[in-house]
Amino acid sequence: MVFPFKSIEDFTIDLNQDHELLREAIREFSETKISQFVEKGEKERDLPKELKEEAKNIGLYGLDVPTEYGGQGGDYLSLLVASEEISRIWTSFSTFFLIQWMVNRALLKYGNSDLKKKLKETATGEKIGAFANTEPDAGSDVAGMKSTAKRINDHYVINARKIFITNGDFADYYLITARTSPSEPNARWKGISMFLVEKENVKVLSRIETTGLKASHTAEISLEDVKVPAENLVGEEGQGFKYAVESFDYARTIVSAQALGIGQSAFEKLSNYSLQRKSFDKKIAEFQLVQQKISESLADLETARLLTYWAGTLYKKEKMNEYIMIASLAKFHSTESAEKIILRAMTAHGGYGVSVSTGLERLLRDIQILKTYEGTNDIQRISAARQFYYRFMGVKI
Repeated sequence: MVFPFKSIEDFTIDLNQDHELLREAIREFSETKISQFVEKGEKERDLPKELKEEAKNIGLYGLDVPTEYGGQGGDYLSLLVASEEISRIWTSFSTFFLIQWMVNRALLKYGNSDLKKKLKETATGEKIGAFANTEPDAGSDVAGMKSTAKRINDHYVINARKIFITNGDFADYYLITARTSPSEPNARWKGISMFLVEKENVKVLSRIETTGLKASHTAEISLEDVKVPAENLVGEEGQGFKYAVESFDYARTIVSAQALGIGQSAFEKLSNYSLQRKSFDKKIAEFQLVQQKISESLADLETARLLTYWAGTLYKKEKMNEYIMIASLAKFHSTESAEKIILRAMTAHGGYGVSVSTGLERLLRDIQILKTYEGTNDIQRISAARQFYYRFMGVKI
């Protein structure tokens, strides 16, 4: 009955009253504070400084960082709750925190004592982080990167070019991956290391115009013969590929939670409009095809929510074999479910569905990016299947 899991207890979702209190607080913050800046922020393609400062007051920057490092001491599920609620109002803003949390996690898990001092700065929002892994010719193929880092005495000299870097044009700290030794033919992932580089050493080449997440900053950056102290090596030399992949695993279900927020927003627009709009002297909610949109959207939304928080629970319990598979399922299912709900809402709105005023077109644009970043949906399908065969069937595909 529970195949491929060992016990029915593996299907539990570990949400409690603390998570509900957090959800209520984030929803109030989102509806009273964030909502005021969405229209202006999207037009100006920026996240207001005032809003970023407000977020410090409720501890968003270091939500899952231990209190000893300036964080709130929350768990992984807290990130999912916060991401869903923020994304319900403005996904560009939740993406800003997604990257901050990735940087926090890498510094917390792999950083030495010097780097953990910088964690105290990112966990409080004093400093902003960026995670720079993707290159012009190396996206899903992380091991195909060409950036290099050469050890010379007590420092490394880094030459790198990175693209599609969120927060990339204004971050204070960048986590940069680069090759410290040549790749091996049968183990291309070997020889990659991770470094923390400060902003004065990073050249911003351009800000990239994207279809969605208009207020989120996406940039192309480069490092040219940049000297970085050896103590800025994150973890061990040659383990950067592992650290990057684990960071993406961490981020993946947060993206699923973002998609939940988008899907929830679209569903609310659909259901509310169906009760407000009349046609042929009836509320359109009385028409069976509209009812079909409601029931199918509700099924998509709640199955996505269950998958997402189930994945989050597995992560919290450190059941990583199960988590990696379910996180991949949650990522492609949640993002694609949200897209379906948006499209149903747009058709139910008729002509108004294609107007900017409903906010649906922004949701549709935003969800396209969520389907791509932190591991494309195509890659997630492959990842889930391979993880299933290898970890639960004993067959390496």
